[in-house]
Amino acid sequence: MAGAQFIVQADGGSRGNPGPAGYGAVVLDAGTGEILAEAAEYIGRATNNVAEYKGLIAGLKAARDLDPDARVLVEMDSKLVVEQMSGRWKIKHPDMQPLAAEARSVAARGKVEYKWIPREKNKEADRLANEAMDAGKQGRQWEPKARPAAVPAAPAAAPAQDEPLPAAPAPRAGWAGPADLGTPTTLALLRHGETPLTPLKRFSGSTGTDPGLSEKGVWQAERAAEALASRGTVQAVVSSPMLRTRQTAEAVARRLGLEVRIEEGLRELDFGAWEGLTYAEVMERHPEDLNAFLASAKAKPTGSAESLTGLAQRVGQARDRIIARYPGRTVLVVSHVSPIKSLVRLALGAPPDAVHRMELSAASLCAVQYYNDGNASLRLLNDTSHLR
Repeated sequence: MAGAQFIVQADGGSRGNPGPAGYGAVVLDAGTGEILAEAAEYIGRATNNVAEYKGLIAGLKAARDLDPDARVLVEMDSKLVVEQMSGRWKIKHPDMQPLAAEARSVAARGKVEYKWIPREKNKEADRLANEAMDAGKQGRQWEPKARPAAVPAAPAAAPAQDEPLPAAPAPRAGWAGPADLGTPTTLALLRHGETPLTPLKRFSGSTGTDPGLSEKGVWQAERAAEALASRGTVQAVVSSPMLRTRQTAEAVARRLGLEVRIEEGLRELDFGAWEGLTYAEVMERHPEDLNAFLASAKAKPTGSAESLTGLAQRVGQARDRIIARYPGRTVLVVSHVSPIKSLVRLALGAPPDAVHRMELSAASLCAVQYYNDGNASLRLLNDTSHLR
């Protein structure tokens, strides 16, 4: 298939912007219009622009897997993506920059062109994006369906009588071959060790007293460091800016000979007036707000400016920045209960209220692997074996 010419049509959507999002992409034979490959995925909560960029990346990867030397014309109804990828508009938003960089890294330089098309001409990609979002709403991921072989738009000219008839190509039911997804990026998610508030089960967010580790918390951090050092897989350490997470991260980083990089997006939820209170005290003082918080991810703790929905968006953006900075590497991410639960939920494509059904002990480990096609795989949840 060397020297082939493909058309990639891609789209993404978000029901809420940000909201439940998905993308779709098709690779077409530029000569016949036959669909050679399809890609779609539900990506959890995201904006339209993030979903559109992820659709572009998926389409480019599908084209590359068919023929890395092919010339590609990308057609999208997103003026923003087309103009930014064509180099005519600057990419100012920090969420778009790593996605654009990834898109550029997929295809060979000089072999991709971009063209804006109206939405009605991007129906296949739009259909796939909506199928992916529908699948996500049902708690599953999109799966490709077999497609009949495409019919050429016009019959080919009859061969001369002295020319043998070419063999008929085998019918193609869409691209079904497994892609080489490369080495995944692994995020080892470590909750910080205990603080004086932890055993009392008091709310401790990003706007409270910012407690440090207790004596037991220091011991837990050292045990985690010992366990991670024995595995020898961690290549970078990233931490929330809170004192308890920085102390935990520094214990591991010292053992591994690494530096700690601070990521603001990993901080705990702002619990507002609930900071320092127990669950029972919050129920007594703010029963309506607590019940609303447990019933809806859009509700906020009393006096807080942040909901679990907003937290998930913030943490998802932090995750994407980490993956873009450390592709294919194993990164220790030291954070808090709510951010880690949100990362696990997003990896599973679970509904927002799933965070209320997870147990996450102090100094416990989770692990999620992120693949080049955008898929994620939960490998470990609430592991405390290193503390025994």
